[in-house]
Amino acid sequence: MLDALNSMFEALMDSAYIKSLPFLYEGLKLTLLITIVGLFLGFILGAFTGLGRLSKNGLIRGISTIFVEVVRGTPILVQVLFIYFGISEDLIGVNISGLTAAIIAITINAGAYIAEIVRGAVHSIDKGQYEAGRAVGLTERQTMRYIIWPQAFKRMIPPLGNQFIISLKDTSLFSVIAVGELLYQGRQYYNATFEVFETLVMVCIIYLMITIPTSVILRRIERKLDV
Repeated sequence: MLDALNSMFEALMDSAYIKSLPFLYEGLKLTLLITIVGLFLGFILGAFTGLGRLSKNGLIRGISTIFVEVVRGTPILVQVLFIYFGISEDLIGVNISGLTAAIIAITINAGAYIAEIVRGAVHSIDKGQYEAGRAVGLTERQTMRYIIWPQAFKRMIPPLGNQFIISLKDTSLFSVIAVGELLYQGRQYYNATFEVFETLVMVCIIYLMITIPTSVILRRIERKLDV
């Protein structure tokens, strides 16, 4: 029995499932880097754009709306190709690295969706909260900063978590511009070893190891916010 278990363990350690892990780990680090940096910058962009859509200034509101509609109406794959090939070569004449193009694409794409999250969260706050702020002598900006934004941010947390999962999976598209993210590393490995099934199984498992715990955490946050 023990010999059989040892044989099974040795076979597993010698299989593509395990041998592919060092390659996939390098891709995972880049995937997380693109996702985290892109979402951080995307949140900043989305916060300003979302508040811009609520602005009383028609020009700011119009520019913000156009940005959101254009980005949400085009696939992220087209956006990253446009940034990597179109802007870098045709417009500015400077070669943008694949990693930089990927981060910019995630920032812009996530920013547009986060803008709608911000707009919806702020818009959902009861208008009486605005009146209460003004009643105690706060300016419009102070009311937004101290009363509206803290309440709205709580409502943003679950959809922001969902956006993290979406952006994480979107990074798999960046293999088309040779960004060494998780799927790209997997393709490099199975192109060299021809062990396609085993490698892709490990890629799926790694994605699930990130997305499932994130979903569980989000559900707990939602339950707490409901209470």
